[in-house]
Amino acid sequence: MPRPTAAQLAYGSATVIVSTIAMLLLSQTSTGLGVAVISAAALALGLLVALTVPVPRRRGRHAARTAAGAPTGSAAS
Repeated sequence: MPRPTAAQLAYGSATVIVSTIAMLLLSQTSTGLGVAVISAAALALGLLVALTVPVPRRRGRHAARTAAGAPTGSAAS
C-alpha cells in the first residue's frame, strides 16, 4: 500500500478538524456519548476525503517525451 501524500494528509486533517467543530456547534451536544459519536463520524469523513484525493501519477522520461510531440519508433528513422 503506498504512503499517503502531503496533500492527502492535509485534506484529511482539515476535514476532521472542521467537521468536528461544525457538528459539535450544530448539534449543541454536551454528553460524552454525543461527542464520541461526532468524533467517530468526523474521523470517518476525514479518512474518506484523504483516500479520494487524486494522487499525481509519475511519468517516465519516455512518456514525457512522447507527450511533448517527439517522434517515436519508426517515425524517427
